Amino acid sequence: MVASAARIFVSHLAGVPVFDPNGDQVGRVRDLVAMLRVGRRPPRLLGLVVEMLNRRRIFLPMTRITGIESGQVITTGVLNVRRFEQRPTERLVLGELLDRRVRLVDSGEEATVLDVSVLRLPARRDWEIDKVFVRRGRGGALRRRGETLTVEWSAVTGFSLDEEDQGAESLLATFERMRPADLANALHHLTPKRRAEVAVALDDDRLADVLEELPEDDQVEILGKLKEERAADVLEAMDPDDAADLLSELPEDDKERLLALMRPDDAADVRRLLAYEERTAGGLMTTEPIVLRPDATVADALARVRSQDLSPALAAQVYVCRPPDETPTGKYLGTVHFQRLLRDPPFTLVGAVVDSDLPPLAPGTPLRAVTSYLAAYNMVAAPVVDESGSLLGAVTVDDVLDHLLPEDWRETEFEAAHPPEPAHTDGTGAAGAGGGEERHGRRR
Repeated sequence: MVASAARIFVSHLAGVPVFDPNGDQVGRVRDLVAMLRVGRRPPRLLGLVVEMLNRRRIFLPMTRITGIESGQVITTGVLNVRRFEQRPTERLVLGELLDRRVRLVDSGEEATVLDVSVLRLPARRDWEIDKVFVRRGRGGALRRRGETLTVEWSAVTGFSLDEEDQGAESLLATFERMRPADLANALHHLTPKRRAEVAVALDDDRLADVLEELPEDDQVEILGKLKEERAADVLEAMDPDDAADLLSELPEDDKERLLALMRPDDAADVRRLLAYEERTAGGLMTTEPIVLRPDATVADALARVRSQDLSPALAAQVYVCRPPDETPTGKYLGTVHFQRLLRDPPFTLVGAVVDSDLPPLAPGTPLRAVTSYLAAYNMVAAPVVDESGSLLGAVTVDDVLDHLLPEDWRETEFEAAHPPEPAHTDGTGAAGAGGGEERHGRRR
């Protein structure tokens, strides 16, 4: 029996952990699956979309849930680990119902759905969506614009219609605390229509971070649905190497048009990267490593390393060069590793502790040699220096991994590293329920 029969607003379920009876976490709630019914009957809640620890999304029927309370969901321990595939008669509650524009039956006023609540029916195992939390549109003289209220499901209409321009405010609120990679995974599983609506609603920096984690097809699709000026702004916010990779997937005319709209300095960095072969050090590198002059101090270096905008790989070391400080720099002198910065007094000059014995990479170094270099020297990033001795950028281990893994690794959600298997059972070896609860795998 489900431990909690209280009304639950679905925004409170987004991202909550799912546990088996032994207390082991099996994943997190990413959405809810409902089936609309004829007339004004409340939709039946069929189950949850659960993202497992290997990022595979599965369907968890409500009949397999024994408790929803205290920010967690408890299952019976029997899971069907086939990939979730949405059926034509089903609706994703977070992905498709929130932010939808509906009409109040009594007044005919337009309203926007902010949340919906679900309730377990007494003496039954069924769950229904029973209430809708909405914000009114423009009201009469006695009502202020934006008034919110909770109404019965039967008091609104418009959920069964396809909406051309649906908002994303409430859906974004459920995504707020997700890491970029997790948000990218959530976007990938939305319909193209909703994916575009969410992308438009994200700010430039957040969208840039998410695009860097998406498969190339999704990147191109989303960029193509943005206004060109906005697309150029997002490309500027991306790491130059990721922006170059994305632009390389576009037709030549589109690529040049977007580059012309970007700030000249940002466009110059991207053009420089596009000039190199993709699977070389020059094609892999970022043009924005930490560059310091030899008269900078350890304290200066640590201040730069602390920047939250840096990836861990880029923050692992600083590169000491003669002016100019922007890539391509003056003469490259060597590298100072983060651990060395922690060992020396803050007033020490970085020029005095530089490691000049480590050979840099040439921009034409092939991917295989870059990989061997990082492995041989136990490095997470490596400097790329041209024939004149100028630092051009740095290759980081995450960019190398992107090119070593299969091209569709983002789309298969790490399945190569985590083969599908029933992770939790009730001791019978069952991998899931049969009959109406059986789900078919999705091929993407």
